Amino acid sequence: MRAVDRIRQSARELFYREGIRAVGVEEIVTQAGVTKPSLYRSFPSKDELAADYLRGYEAEFWRRFDAAVAAHPGNPRAQILAYLKVLGERATQSGYRGCGLTNAAIEYPDRSHPARSVSDPHKRELRRRLTEMAEAMGAVRPAVLADGLLLLIEGTFASSQIFGPGGPGGSVAAAADALIEASLRKTG
Repeated sequence: MRAVDRIRQSARELFYREGIRAVGVEEIVTQAGVTKPSLYRSFPSKDELAADYLRGYEAEFWRRFDAAVAAHPGNPRAQILAYLKVLGERATQSGYRGCGLTNAAIEYPDRSHPARSVSDPHKRELRRRLTEMAEAMGAVRPAVLADGLLLLIEGTFASSQIFGPGGPGGSVAAAADALIEASLRKTG
């Protein structure tokens, strides 16, 4: 494996498990078995390495999300519930630390930080996609349903770090299904 790939793999493991700020460059290069100059030849700074980690994390997120969409063509309710079922399973496994993109947004309040330049657009895109799905489902108030689904997703990311295995994240698909059902009812 090339040095840059070992650096990426080590950074991903450490950043996800410990948090980006908590991990030093020395720890990354030690785990990767490379030198600091090797790291800095590929990444001008730790901040840029963090942004690279998040771009990879984002690609993994969309692969999972898009796989659920592809598995249920034309059925946005089934698409989001399929994604959430898998998320609920992941969120209740030992070692699950939520969403790396959410964690980075919490770690870095400065919106100009390179990590936020990846996490913020990702979260806006997720919200946009959920709104499209809610519209396609025929929700009475699509934006409200989309925001509710987004809050369930983000709540699953956060609660998994509090409760771990057996936590409420395992119920995210059932909670979303109830929210969707309520959103599809005509009122008045």
